[in-house]
Amino acid sequence: MKQCIENPNDVDWLGFWAERLEGKVNKDWDAAAPGFYKRTKKDDYNNALFDMLILDENDSVLDVGCGEGSITIPLSKKVGKVIGIDSSPKMLEYLEKRAVENNANNIETILKPIEEIRYEEIGDVDVVVCSRSLNAIIPLDEVLLELNKIANKYVFITIFGPENKKIEKDFDKELGIKTEDFPDYNYFFNILFNLGIYPNIQRFDLNNYREYDSIDEAMDNGKFRLDLYNDEEKELLREYLERILTFDEKTKKYYNVKDKADWIMVWWKKE
Repeated sequence: MKQCIENPNDVDWLGFWAERLEGKVNKDWDAAAPGFYKRTKKDDYNNALFDMLILDENDSVLDVGCGEGSITIPLSKKVGKVIGIDSSPKMLEYLEKRAVENNANNIETILKPIEEIRYEEIGDVDVVVCSRSLNAIIPLDEVLLELNKIANKYVFITIFGPENKKIEKDFDKELGIKTEDFPDYNYFFNILFNLGIYPNIQRFDLNNYREYDSIDEAMDNGKFRLDLYNDEEKELLREYLERILTFDEKTKKYYNVKDKADWIMVWWKKE
């Protein structure tokens, strides 16, 4: 007999979120930092993100999970001040290097896990941006409440869409690995709703598929968990990419039309 829930707000969305994340191995972001720094973005994510952000030239912005600065640097050119916060010393080292290269002297960095962000330390900022950084966060409710407290104007968050990581999931199937997806964005929406935050939801309209200069670049692009694969699995990955990627004689790039990012923007205006 099915158990009925009389009030949808009684659903334990936080519990479901944590359950879906159980057993997921945290990525070694220090080890990944050099690849992120040298990698040139091949999709139109940044353009789509900045098209949606509401920014003023005098704003202060908190960039949560800033990494090596792929969002922080362009943010610094549009606002008065950016605070980049990340748990990886190596990522922040590359961010600071990029800041020097771009003459961006309005960036401050904080070494701290996202889970430990507190209003008492950060204080008030105009806008909070969490670009692709909250997909695996526990306890999510505490983090969201702190970010909501920190922001004076807006909070913008991007999380995985339903069709993210298509070719990665297909490869896992070939290995006989059951891919455990990250929690869907509907979990995220309902967690916010139960916190009394009523966000807007918009899916990015990304058309560009990723392109690579070589098979090696396609392997080492941050999407595949090379740190978890043994040598045999890495060789199988190379063979898989050689099979599914097409080489364009005109552009001299490798590509697969299924290899596109899928992201959801969740955002709200502070009352």
